[in-house]
Amino acid sequence: MPSSLQLAADDPALLDAVRRARKLLNRRALAGAAASTVPIPGLDWLVDAALLSKLIPAISEQFGLAPHQIDRLPKRKQDDIEKAIGVVGSIVIGKFITRDLVIRMAATIGRRLTVKQATKYVPLAGQALSALIGYTAIRYLGEQHIRDCVEVCKAAKLQLPAPAPIVLEHQAPADTD
Repeated sequence: MPSSLQLAADDPALLDAVRRARKLLNRRALAGAAASTVPIPGLDWLVDAALLSKLIPAISEQFGLAPHQIDRLPKRKQDDIEKAIGVVGSIVIGKFITRDLVIRMAATIGRRLTVKQATKYVPLAGQALSALIGYTAIRYLGEQHIRDCVEVCKAAKLQLPAPAPIVLEHQAPADTD
């Protein structure tokens, strides 16, 4: 299966969106990995769900596929996007992310998450393995979503929005005076 960068190779705007989305993905996956090392039952699942519920819309926004962005498009272009989403088979593009959608996404990597729960109670090596599994699980889901976004953009011939500055949760917006 080609990577998101390979899928976007012929379009500089798509390549730029993929790079921005991957930057977001890497940061959030590292945060999920850190939470995976804490041996409190269920904490990592809550953190992963919270990360995904914020990450997926942030990635979609990089491609102009967030619900508020799609709503601003002409009806014909909205129809093109809906058709492309149907062809790609994404359950999250253009949708408000709900708990049920996060659960459906997590079900695709359920076995990994179950192993992650079990391994975190083994001192040091188990926590490291749990962190690795958590990181790869979020990376897998995020990369799949990026690929889906690229495919939808290409199929719908969507003009990408201008890149918005990426603001981390812990950063204050820059003063514009």
